[in-house]
Amino acid sequence: MPEVEVACEGATMTITLNRPDVLNAFNSAMHRAFAAALKDARDAEVRAVVLTGAGRGFCVGQDLAEFREGAGDIGQRLRDTYHPNVRAIRALEKPVIAAVNGPAAGAGLSFACACDIRIAADSASFVPAFVNIGLIPDSGGSLFVTRLLGYSRAFEWLTSGRKLTAAEAHAWGLVSEVVEHGRLSARARELAESLAAMPTRGIGMTKRLLDRAAGPALDEQLEREAQLQTAATASEDFREGVNAFLEKREPRFSGR
Repeated sequence: MPEVEVACEGATMTITLNRPDVLNAFNSAMHRAFAAALKDARDAEVRAVVLTGAGRGFCVGQDLAEFREGAGDIGQRLRDTYHPNVRAIRALEKPVIAAVNGPAAGAGLSFACACDIRIAADSASFVPAFVNIGLIPDSGGSLFVTRLLGYSRAFEWLTSGRKLTAAEAHAWGLVSEVVEHGRLSARARELAESLAAMPTRGIGMTKRLLDRAAGPALDEQLEREAQLQTAATASEDFREGVNAFLEKREPRFSGR
């Protein structure tokens, strides 16, 4: 079963993260498949892109099973895998819609926030899960969430790790629309088709302008995240957080 499925209908490409048994958590193979899909999305015949997840989840970020033997150099892992895919989303000079069909957590939340528009099923939820295992937001999450919510609300949410429902995410402005779960795919396709019918060259240039108007450069922030995430993974709290997650128990953090 491919880790990422790609389907084109008219001028719309739908990219579906496809590891439903683990809520579409990222492993190395899925990163490679996602990168290939985003490269295909650059084709001029594709005028709008929808990103969604298979099964009951959107994406819950990193597959922590890959960390059983240790995280290794997490900064380099981010630079080699997550960063290129975040940059690829932002570099697409066409609208990218996140159709959030279920839980979006950790780097999955970051990828949703890297898209230009987010719509959610009423079954969706949003969890900045990094702090729950002693880590910091990465994959652009620190930048995108702050741009969307403002500093105060972003800080409160990112440091609490609490789950937002789709309705709360809409009230906060994290998503622009909430629809019934069964209508999400059709609504995402409808929105993508309406944007694809617009002058997408102008949309692409607008996207570039807004990226540069909204604060720090993405590349600078990605590198800051990688450096601080490297430090975070050296902490006792990170080891405890991962062990607690894998053992399905509450973590006992020490602040070290």
